[in-house]
Amino acid sequence: MITKEEIQKVAKLARIEIKQTEEKRLAETISAVLDYMNILNEVDTSGVESTNQVTGLENIVREDEIKDCEYSEKLVKQFSKVKDDKLIVPKVFN
Repeated sequence: MITKEEIQKVAKLARIEIKQTEEKRLAETISAVLDYMNILNEVDTSGVESTNQVTGLENIVREDEIKDCEYSEKLVKQFSKVKDDKLIVPKVFN
């Protein structure tokens, strides 16, 4: 069974807040799911072909092409922060 400490560690890594009152329930629930996964691991799948796509759809790949944007000047004029005709957006990564 998963411990409360492991629940706290996973919550910290996932950056989610959990209440102390939820820790026991989450430990039991996650332990039950992992126990079920262990049961599934016992199933013999040696004769089963791997399946990663069941609809028959395929990716459509095309070459990337640079195209002129007919509305880029309007977009640049509407944006709040611009430098050298480029849009300035907040950083995503530090």
